[in-house]
Amino acid sequence: MVQIIVGVKGKGKTKRLLEMANEAVKNAKGTVVYLDKSAKHMYELSNKIRLINVNDYEIMSSDGFTGFVSGIISQDHDLETMFLDSFLKLANLEGGDITPVVDTLEKIGEKYNVNFVLSVSMDAADLPENAKKDVVVAL
Repeated sequence: MVQIIVGVKGKGKTKRLLEMANEAVKNAKGTVVYLDKSAKHMYELSNKIRLINVNDYEIMSSDGFTGFVSGIISQDHDLETMFLDSFLKLANLEGGDITPVVDTLEKIGEKYNVNFVLSVSMDAADLPENAKKDVVVAL
């Protein structure tokens, strides 16, 4: 399952995502992972959440990003939820079409029973049709 927090830059998406991650880990039976573009939020996350700074890895395309996510899932069979802050930057999709990546995350989520929560910096009205149904918070 994919859930999306959407809003233009500076509207509080990261704060909301951090709250959701910290709440999710309280009831999680498996692992919770938080992907970010830096380690800046390390102290705002529960120490039970695995923070991964994606910029530590050479991910040059959206295909590389989905491969990276698949690699995380393959090494952690207890993975329950993955939070993706600054999704457009992480997935190299700034100014691009997010449709194929969201579709791929949906398929991966269904196959491996992983929930994805994305923070997307754009106006909700500008989301592609396949992503609009996944919006849980519009700021």
